[in-house]
Amino acid sequence: MADLADLEEFRREARAWLAANAEARDERAAVADDDGELAWGVGSDDVAVFHNLTVDEEQRRLEAVRAWQARKFDAGYAMLNWPAELGGRGLPSSFVRAYNSEEARYRIPSAGELPPTSMGLIAPTIAAYGTPEQRGRFIHPLLRMDELGCQLFSEPSAGSDLASLATRAERDGDEWVLNGQKVWTSGARFAHWGLAITRSDPDVPKHKGLTAFLVPFGAPGVEVRPIRQMTGGSSFNEVFLTDVRLPDGLRLGPVGEGWRVALTCLGFERDHSGGGGGGSQVGGGFRRVLATARHLGLDGDPVVRQALAELYTHMKVAQYTNRRAAARLKAGQTPGPEGSLGKLMWTANMARVSDVVAQVLGPRLVADTGEWGTFAWGEHVLGAPGYRIAGGSDEIQRNIIGERVLGLPAEPRIDKDVPYRDTVKGVR
Repeated sequence: MADLADLEEFRREARAWLAANAEARDERAAVADDDGELAWGVGSDDVAVFHNLTVDEEQRRLEAVRAWQARKFDAGYAMLNWPAELGGRGLPSSFVRAYNSEEARYRIPSAGELPPTSMGLIAPTIAAYGTPEQRGRFIHPLLRMDELGCQLFSEPSAGSDLASLATRAERDGDEWVLNGQKVWTSGARFAHWGLAITRSDPDVPKHKGLTAFLVPFGAPGVEVRPIRQMTGGSSFNEVFLTDVRLPDGLRLGPVGEGWRVALTCLGFERDHSGGGGGGSQVGGGFRRVLATARHLGLDGDPVVRQALAELYTHMKVAQYTNRRAAARLKAGQTPGPEGSLGKLMWTANMARVSDVVAQVLGPRLVADTGEWGTFAWGEHVLGAPGYRIAGGSDEIQRNIIGERVLGLPAEPRIDKDVPYRDTVKGVR
């Protein structure tokens, strides 16, 4: 375990490297800690949850992130708490927090949704279930962002009930043939690989007949179609798989163990969605809400002050819960129910941000007068409900907490031990 002196030396080295490789933020906009005050009118007022960007804008944004990640990875400042054999440095989470606090002082390209998915979900799932050859092939390119991976999980008739998915994987000698449709896939237009959960055996109960694959998006039969969202952007996509042939070497985990692979990946997703993944802020946070109230002279209003205090308290509780979950991961434990709790608190806090900022802004929220930091909040308000579904719906998270934490009776599942072929979805 590194001591405090090691940490301070690491911080000095990181500070020097950042000074030589990144542009410092305006001092008025830089925040030293979680409780610091943001300067009004400085920098971007973007608080969007799902960005409204053209394909070219999204591509330029992504290339800037990839270039920064490669530079950071090569310098040894990416994936600090990952094992050295997988491209990290094996450092405690305190070093990750120290680096992040230093990096926050600089203008760093915004990550968007795909990079955190690729590095924070797909890479660790491959690390958990991949063969030595798969780890050697995928981990380094994914962590350096030479290649990008996304999830191919949800389907039109299998969202929260993921185990009811219908995408088929049929063995043909040393190959597998995949056919089906995936939906709500974040970042698929720019991904190189997709982690697909498929049905390989319809004659066993739905959870037992699944197998995971790494699907190259350049393979014949893979088609990606963007989905237009109410916020204007198209960060979600449909992915169609038509007679896609894959070698058995792209199967991730044992045949029939796809549900375990999916649960592991979803555990990482819930931890990431809850704010424990170390990724960039999604939407607007407490400091931006507070700055808005102060700018409008409402921070002295007793009703607004009460709402701000409640928001701050809930966000701090969520933050500490996420740190506890991160400590479990660092200790080598797989994600547990804490990820579901953190995810629930995070989506609830996003809704609280919307409620408080609507109370603070009033008509300014819906009238675009060009004033900095006002109408821009509309993109947070419109986008926040989407995260009640992303990473597993709120209802599913409550089931997990009720059954695994509180010990409540499980929900009745009439198709639990029935072969998938005999279920309602299986006979369609």
